[in-house]
Amino acid sequence: MAQRPILEYPDPRLREQSTSVEAFDDALCSLVGDLIDTMRATNGIGISAPQIDVRQRVLVIMGADASPEVYVNPVIVGSAAPGFVEESCLSLPGVVGNVFRSTQLHVQAQDRFGEAFERTLSMMPAVCLQHELDHLDGRLFSDRLPPWRRLRVWMAGRSRARTAA
Repeated sequence: MAQRPILEYPDPRLREQSTSVEAFDDALCSLVGDLIDTMRATNGIGISAPQIDVRQRVLVIMGADASPEVYVNPVIVGSAAPGFVEESCLSLPGVVGNVFRSTQLHVQAQDRFGEAFERTLSMMPAVCLQHELDHLDGRLFSDRLPPWRRLRVWMAGRSRARTAA
């Protein structure tokens, strides 16, 4: 397992859709290990495969007991208790904002070995899972910010892109 580089906005690969995982093999286990290592190395509370340039529906979040939870092909089947929550993102360094999310979820997914499971999440784990699920669909949390905040994020991304070029 290894820490991998994280794609940062405005990298267009962050906008690509991820495909469902069909092969539960050593490559998937290696990907999960890399996600966990990368999340821990960056002190993140969640990370998705697209953030390390892999277009598969895999994400990892820190659970309520502070241990990594792996979700492969996750689907939200129920939600409740919506409200505004503060978010940030490893792919949008320095950007923090309040977005509208459910704070209770019921999720169906598979583990790294293909075993199906269901889980009910509340508060930060629920918010984090929704954030990472957005990455699987090519969305960023900044897409949920008010238009004037999205403009500031876009301008900062353009500036970062010019500096990197």
